[in-house]
Amino acid sequence: MGYTVAVVGATGVVGHEILSTLAEREFPADKVIALASRKSSGREVSYGEKKILKVEALDNFDFTGVDIVLSSAGAKISAEFAPAAVKAGAVIIDNTSHFRMDPDVPLVVPEVNPEAIAGYTKKGIIANPNCSTIQMVVALKPLHDAAKIKRIVVSTYQSVSGAGKEGMDELFEQSRKFFVSDEMKSEIFAKQIAFNVIPQIDVFMDDGSTKEEWKMMVETKKIMGGEIKVAATCVRVPVFIGHSEAINVEFEDEMTPQMARSLWKKAKGISLIERQSDMEYITPAEIAGEDDVFISRIRSDQTVDNGISFWCVADNLRKGAALNAVQIAEVLAQKYLKK
Repeated sequence: MGYTVAVVGATGVVGHEILSTLAEREFPADKVIALASRKSSGREVSYGEKKILKVEALDNFDFTGVDIVLSSAGAKISAEFAPAAVKAGAVIIDNTSHFRMDPDVPLVVPEVNPEAIAGYTKKGIIANPNCSTIQMVVALKPLHDAAKIKRIVVSTYQSVSGAGKEGMDELFEQSRKFFVSDEMKSEIFAKQIAFNVIPQIDVFMDDGSTKEEWKMMVETKKIMGGEIKVAATCVRVPVFIGHSEAINVEFEDEMTPQMARSLWKKAKGISLIERQSDMEYITPAEIAGEDDVFISRIRSDQTVDNGISFWCVADNLRKGAALNAVQIAEVLAQKYLKK
């Protein structure tokens, strides 16, 4: 007997990836329900290569009989529907920011802290971390276990798909208008994104950081524990899919590039690209649609006793969102919701 799964935000780019990932990984679902806003009701979305689902309206949807909800429709919407869904008996895996820092809601990356999933019983909710946080902690976990991280300095280069379909459309339209010398309008991003980079993701906070940078700091501490210090600069770049990160790490104990390579080769969810290989290093254009976190350009940091720097790339719609949520659902089904 399989599970009944509802996907909230099924018409969005992450919702599409969730449906695709559920089908690809053959999640044990007897029934999958696609939910979105009332204006999307009746639309058709793909579930795998052959099955088509008709979208139902989230408004007043009765979650009775639904086992797992995978949500990616925005923080405000999650806050509105979650209480009713949990009361009806569903467990929510939420891909928005609304529940991430709630102390009673586990924030989970299965390769890093799968044991935290057990805490879902407190509120019936499990939070999916921010996309930029997910790929970083996947890369750092095996190193942290071996040599305890003191400090992280990270600069991100985040694709426009992190802002949804609207962000992708804005990059496309601005790029087209650039070549015909038409006036470009910036509605999704604060400034022109085509042929430009923008050192702002989310709103600015009182200390001059953006909320995206704050998320990376607090989420890393919640997931990995301890007193890890994180300094982040988050930048939007004119790339459609795939987030890149330049990561510098200082450790309490010895850590060398050779040690890091050895640890990464044994870690799940990581692909290591050696400089001596044909690829030499990895870029976002090469990993769209891939599930792993890719690591390359590994080198020592000569300014501290135990430090390394490396380049980290992942598909933000896959491991940064949909895949991570589905992996959580798989652990939940296997260990906690057995039918």
